[in-house]
Amino acid sequence: MAETRAHDPLDPLRPLRGFVVDMTRLLERTADEPTILREGRALLGTLIADDRWLPEAVAQAPAGAYRQYLLHCDPLERFSVVSFCWGPGACTPVHDHTVWGLVGVLRGAERCREYAPDARSRIVDRGREHLMTPGAIEAVSPTVGDWHVVSNAWSEGTSVSIHVYGANIGAVRRHALDAASGEVRDFVSGYSSPEVPNLWDRAAAVRAAAR
Repeated sequence: MAETRAHDPLDPLRPLRGFVVDMTRLLERTADEPTILREGRALLGTLIADDRWLPEAVAQAPAGAYRQYLLHCDPLERFSVVSFCWGPGACTPVHDHTVWGLVGVLRGAERCREYAPDARSRIVDRGREHLMTPGAIEAVSPTVGDWHVVSNAWSEGTSVSIHVYGANIGAVRRHALDAASGEVRDFVSGYSSPEVPNLWDRAAAVRAAAR
């Protein structure tokens, strides 16, 4: 591990910073997707075991909507870390990712329904749905299953999951299924805020240690 991960009110982003360091080292060591998903899952599990590190500014979404906040993007865009927040009643369209990803629930609960291309490349409902609660992690990618629709399983309150993707996900051309026409359309998600947490401001903890 990169550093101690216990919650520190003087350095609340320490767990996220350590996760970023560990993911960077993992991707420096291997480009093998099964290895990244397996080892990255363990790293993400440690990160989402305690939610106190997440700033409230990137844990908000209004009713009926979702928000995608960038927490970190690797300088070479090999991976990104996102806080995905769901207001009550929020639901995505059916969509894909085109890159590997790991999704870990931090707060609340999410409902995921799986889709996949059929023999004629139409995106169809696989008839499988599952509930994800805090600590649950799932993988997505074109190799393990990439299409789904996700919604907030809480009728009241915001649910939050931490997503890790094998690219700068806000700048990736992806695909969504138009519910009315059945047409698959391109989209680029972007991010919900131009602001990102400052992982490297450790001044308060350093000052306290020097006293």
